[in-house]
Amino acid sequence: MAGVGKLLKQAQKMQRQIESLQAQMEAKEMEFAHGGGAVKIKINGAGKFLAITLDPEFLKEDPKFVSETILAAVQDASKQAKEQNDEEMKKVTSAFQMPGLM
Repeated sequence: MAGVGKLLKQAQKMQRQIESLQAQMEAKEMEFAHGGGAVKIKINGAGKFLAITLDPEFLKEDPKFVSETILAAVQDASKQAKEQNDEEMKKVTSAFQMPGLM
């Protein structure tokens, strides 16, 4: 049963690290530009969108082009934020090894 106690302590430690990382990612702000800087997206490390800034000249373009560019910018920012979050989370969880599962 000593193994179970050690495993439980390891799981609790990992849970605290995950909670700390989540708070850090929530506070981390990233900005991505798309369309030559016509669209700027600010997003936090947890994937919450904080701001979208559009160049007024860009809005004079074809509406379909504007729409596609904004959508691409949002998708790209979301993907990059998720990748960074996943990378940081992997660092925390990789230290946790459950006997018999690895």
